[in-house]
Amino acid sequence: MYIKEAVVNNQVGLHARPATFFIQKANEFKSSIWVEKDERRVNAKSLLGVLSLGIVKGTAINLIADGPDEKEAVEALIELISSNFSE
Repeated sequence: MYIKEAVVNNQVGLHARPATFFIQKANEFKSSIWVEKDERRVNAKSLLGVLSLGIVKGTAINLIADGPDEKEAVEALIELISSNFSE
């Protein structure tokens, strides 16, 4: 299991379009991946799950992965968040 914290700093948070990019990236990996915010944990590969967390600009989240490519998965998602979701 690999866990890392990230802060979402883009203007709209993890909503609609950025969330779609996030889910697409998460689905590139074999590992199980979760997003955790305030003791709530959802599947990072589920659009409804991610949107249900209501992640806004400035929110700190934990990215948790477990599986064969867990470190790569978390690092790729952190990079996407750090780039403010610019493809």
